[in-house]
Amino acid sequence: MKHLILVCLVTISISSHSNADHWPQWRGPEGTGVAVAGEYPAKFSAEENVLWKVELPGRGSSTPVIWDDQIFVTSPIDGKDGVICYNFDGKELWRETFGPERAGKHLNGTGSNPSPVTDGKNVVVYYKSGTVACLTVDGKVLWETNLQERYGKDTLWWDLGTSPILAAGSAVIAVMQAGDSYLVALDLESGDVAWKQERMFPCKKESDQSYTTPRLVKLDGKDVIVTWGADHLTGHDAVTGESLWECGGFNPDDEAMWRVIASPAVDGEVAVVPYGRGDFLAAVSLQGAQGDITDSHRLWERVRIGTDVPTPVLHGDTVLLLTDKGNVCGLSKLSGEDLWSDKFPSARAKYYASPTLAGDQLFCAREDGVVMSCRLDNGLHDVQENDMGESVIATPIAIQNKLLIRGEKHLFLVGE
Repeated sequence: MKHLILVCLVTISISSHSNADHWPQWRGPEGTGVAVAGEYPAKFSAEENVLWKVELPGRGSSTPVIWDDQIFVTSPIDGKDGVICYNFDGKELWRETFGPERAGKHLNGTGSNPSPVTDGKNVVVYYKSGTVACLTVDGKVLWETNLQERYGKDTLWWDLGTSPILAAGSAVIAVMQAGDSYLVALDLESGDVAWKQERMFPCKKESDQSYTTPRLVKLDGKDVIVTWGADHLTGHDAVTGESLWECGGFNPDDEAMWRVIASPAVDGEVAVVPYGRGDFLAAVSLQGAQGDITDSHRLWERVRIGTDVPTPVLHGDTVLLLTDKGNVCGLSKLSGEDLWSDKFPSARAKYYASPTLAGDQLFCAREDGVVMSCRLDNGLHDVQENDMGESVIATPIAIQNKLLIRGEKHLFLVGE
């Protein structure tokens, strides 16, 4: 019995250490925006409590990813798509470039909007140009391809923003746009196409366009890729790409211009889906999902509450919602009922970054470079406005009792 207890304690210790040291994808270790609880700095600025900052070679909006002592961040480098690796002391370890950068169109958009993803051995990068590449964590390029050259041009009205995820030994990318839309899985070792699944739904103008990132979850014992766009939430087999289920009904009046930016918050039970340009929110049960679940699996819907750009946080039984204007609320995951409602200090600038939750600490970055930090307890408490001195569009990373913040010009490591 003592041996069993010791093994359990060691396993818990290793697991906690692993999650604390890694931020392998856009929304963190579990893809939820939830970090390991700790003692993170509450007050900081471009100069205060900055352990180091490095100047980036170009403007990008992607969130960095972290594995152990390595930080990977995409950025244009001398007019090309690029990726740079730093260590946790802020020292550059290596950099690599690919084809020409396709620059951003939106004021806050760039050619490096998608965030990288890593498994500790490989790093996958993706750009608005259509370039996808896989490198070792030491910077060796394993393969490179271009989805737009292979499968057709990008028809999004704005800047490509979906990030790649890893599933079943492949890098999976969702291309949801006007015309040919699909999911594609590229083998990590070779870059060969493991599978490609068409994803087409009839929509009015621009409503077929999506900037969301898929989410890998375990449903009924199977790895499933949950994807949101074109007025439909869909589930795909991670190994084959086969469509397992679909849920519509998110645009009953068939409105035009209902493109989606905020990704759904998903766990192994429920997906919480923002839509209608920030005016609607719905929850879908994922348990036993099969075929068309539009009518059978809808849990609840809310009107005049939602988010257009920041992705919600789903933590336990609570949905944490940050709106573009800085309103914050907690909702019941299963009923959609209000638990509490609050707001950050008013400002003209909007929130494009998604919120990061670490224990009871919340971090939210505003586009003008002010990063809000506060304590959550049925509302916002001890709110601090931390000015980084430059625009911040990327989501803050809470790791090892520090914050990694990617600004327009610099990468900051903040800690007390």
